[in-house]
Amino acid sequence: MLKAIVARIKAGGEISKAEAVELLKKGSSSALYEAAHEITEYFKKDHFDFCAIINARSGKCSENCKWCAQSAHYATGCEVYPFVGAEKCVEEAKKAEANKVGRIAIVTSGRGQTPNQIDEICEALKAMKRETKMSLCASLGLVTKAQLEKLKAAGLTRIHCNMESSPAHFKTLCTTHTTEEKLATIKTAREVGLEVCSGGIIGMGESDEELVEFGFLLKEIGPDSIPVNILHAIKGTPLGDCPRLSLKRILDSVSILRLINPKTYLRFAGGRRDLTDEEAAKCVYVGINSGIQGPLLTTPGSDYADDRQLAKNAGYAV
Repeated sequence: MLKAIVARIKAGGEISKAEAVELLKKGSSSALYEAAHEITEYFKKDHFDFCAIINARSGKCSENCKWCAQSAHYATGCEVYPFVGAEKCVEEAKKAEANKVGRIAIVTSGRGQTPNQIDEICEALKAMKRETKMSLCASLGLVTKAQLEKLKAAGLTRIHCNMESSPAHFKTLCTTHTTEEKLATIKTAREVGLEVCSGGIIGMGESDEELVEFGFLLKEIGPDSIPVNILHAIKGTPLGDCPRLSLKRILDSVSILRLINPKTYLRFAGGRRDLTDEEAAKCVYVGINSGIQGPLLTTPGSDYADDRQLAKNAGYAV
C-alpha cells in the first residue's frame, strides 16, 4: 500500500483521506516514517527555511481558544502589554537579521485590529523595511481586505492565519470565531497578492480522522508554509492538563502531513523545545524542513543558534 502511495505522490497524484486514516490506525510506524522520508527527499528544498516572530501585543485576547495563554477567559499569568512600537520591532528584526534569519513576523493578540492598531503596525512595517532587508510577515487575527491592502503597501509580503485543527474539531476548541472566518481572511490575502502561512496544533485531542481532515484542509488552502505546533499545555487553560503528546504520535502526525502536503514547508513551531535534539532530528527525517528561531509567544522558543546543526545534519543548507 505505502509503495503505491509513494509512487503516486511522486507522479503528481495524492494520498486519499481513507488511505491516510488507515495508515494512522494500522500503527506500522517505521514503514510510514520511511515513506514520508522518501517523499521529503524527493521534493526536498535546498534550504532549511528559518523565520522569527515578535510578540508585539500580548494578552487580554477576547477569543476563548482553549489552548491559549493569552485568552482573557483564562487565568494563566500571561504577560499583558500593548503594541510594542516600531522601534522595538526594528530592534527585533535587526537581531534576527544578524542571526541570518530572512523573514520576521509581527504577531499580536486579539480577534482583529482597530484602524489605529493597523496604522501602528504599518508604521512598524515601514520602519523594518527601511532599516533591514527582512521579508515581512504578520499574524493579526481576522483582517479585512482594506486592512490587508494597507499592510501590503507598508511592506507586508505574507500573512499568517492558522487553521489550528480540522473544522469539526476546531468547533470544540473555540466558539468565538470560526474556521470559515479564517478561510475568508486567507482568501482575501490571496486576492491582494500576499503569501500565506497557515498550520495548526497537534495534540489537542484530535482523532485520526480529524488529523487527516486538518491535513487536507491545509492542502486545499495551499499555503507557502505550514507551522506545526505541538501542544505545550499551559496551566489555567482548559487544555492545561493534557499530557505531552508521545513521540510516536508526533512522528505519525508529521508523516501524514508530509504525505498529504508533499511540497510545502512544514515548520517547527511551538512545542519544539519540549523535544530533545534526537527527537527533533526524527521529525526532520519524516518531513519538517523549516523552523522558527528565537523567542516565541508564551511557550519556550529556540535560541537563534539552535536547529541549524540539526538542519545541516539532514543535508540542508541554512
